[in-house]
Amino acid sequence: MKAVACVELGPPERLQLVELPDPEPGPDEVVIDVAYAALNFFDTLIIQGKYQTKPTLPFSPGGEVSGWISAVGSRVEGLVVGDRVAGYLGYGGCREKVVARPEALTLVPEELDLDRAAGLIIAYGTTLHALADRGELRPGETLAVLGASGGVGLAAVEIGKLLGARVIACASSADRLAFARERGADETIDYASEDLKTRLKELTGGAGADVVYDPVGGAFTEQAVRALAWRGRLLVIGFAAGDIPRLPLNLPMLKGADIRGVFWSEHARREPQAHAAELARLFDWAVDDQISAHVDAVLPLAETPEAIARIARREARGKILVRP
Repeated sequence: MKAVACVELGPPERLQLVELPDPEPGPDEVVIDVAYAALNFFDTLIIQGKYQTKPTLPFSPGGEVSGWISAVGSRVEGLVVGDRVAGYLGYGGCREKVVARPEALTLVPEELDLDRAAGLIIAYGTTLHALADRGELRPGETLAVLGASGGVGLAAVEIGKLLGARVIACASSADRLAFARERGADETIDYASEDLKTRLKELTGGAGADVVYDPVGGAFTEQAVRALAWRGRLLVIGFAAGDIPRLPLNLPMLKGADIRGVFWSEHARREPQAHAAELARLFDWAVDDQISAHVDAVLPLAETPEAIARIARREARGKILVRP
């Protein structure tokens, strides 16, 4: 089978297309013929050794896949050859075939295309856990979404609206903000040309945002905290800007506010029943077209380096997939 391999840590152009033996399932595993592998921002980091997960070299990027089960281990129950599935792997998805454990997989309804299913689990799973569980977002509250046109940002705009919030999309260009408005954002802020704190205050009548969804980090985090409402919640999703912010702790103190970490993969591992319920809710929403699971581009497997580079350059509007 063909696979994209990270043989040495570095930028996307160091990835190699290699031939590997077809995998065989262990007794508690299945083999999936990959239809699509979905890429996320952390793929730009994991291939450089800058992510908290550090796989042994060589490995393949791609944290989630969709496809068809082609082989089933002797002790596996509830899955059969031919089942359409999507799964969270952590890494290793950019291959023609992957091995997975059944608990990492979700059956894909026939009404849902496999390209949309491939990109649902990480971005939307992270976001539903963040907003509904960690952020306790309530109908009528104001949600500010930083990085609103990327994969997780788009998910936050859509899920925020489904949960009844007024959504303010924040991004770095007019075209990104227009895209966020198409997906349901009520208001927008261009933080490349507008002061984030000032505009958040203006758009909330001085009260501030109840919840800030922050996958960006850097200088924008402190500005957002300064614009939190009384008892507001900042959700720490990631650091796409590259810098981990260091906050003056008097800011949350004076607002009675919370800084809440969102570590979705650990949530999925430690709280599997809650995670499974969240995925069921997401797949139902996707079947009903209540969330878009928008696919920005599908590239051939051999162009995985370019796909990851697009994410690093912040060119993605939604998900970028690769297809064996």
